[in-house]
Amino acid sequence: MTSSADDGSTPSTFTLRRAIERGGFYPDLVHHTVTEALDGREPTHQIVHVDTHFDMEEVHRHITVVVLAEEVIVVAHLDDHDLEADEDGGAGETGTVARISTEVVPVSRVQSLILSEVHRSPEEFHPDRGLAEVTLNLNWTGGARFETAPVHCGDPDCMADHGDSGTFVPEDIMLRIAATAEGDTAVEEAREFVRALRRACIRHAR
Repeated sequence: MTSSADDGSTPSTFTLRRAIERGGFYPDLVHHTVTEALDGREPTHQIVHVDTHFDMEEVHRHITVVVLAEEVIVVAHLDDHDLEADEDGGAGETGTVARISTEVVPVSRVQSLILSEVHRSPEEFHPDRGLAEVTLNLNWTGGARFETAPVHCGDPDCMADHGDSGTFVPEDIMLRIAATAEGDTAVEEAREFVRALRRACIRHAR
């Protein structure tokens, strides 16, 4: 399966399979599941993001794949965990299980698409220079998170409670791709995905 673009955007650097294999997290399972969700559609751009976090002494990894294909976006997320003996119906077996979920979203349903860019040394800005990181916020259900922070009056000696202010941030999915972790190519792939999706949103707007 190869990538192509007919909307004037730059084609993806990697094929979908190569991008998933580059992520290195159950690539055969992830590629099979995403391909099934695509249902014959040709992918043109994708973001493959592997996230690692630490919980006490355990290391947990997750992979999120977001694919633009014709008039839809396919979103897949996989995580794994150790199977405890009491989780497998009493058979007494242990091992690892992976849970993967997919959603197929029509491009016409996208309500908000926000790309935040972090530039190194902005005083030396040049259009061809790579970014330090990008953050993608994509919303299609109307869901949002609410961020609050205390209100300050500006007087450093003031001890009064001025309440909190808040901001609604639309978010069905949020991905942060940093050059130091994923590399410059991954950051540019994310930017190109957003460019292509913006064009698709205009084409398929109701």
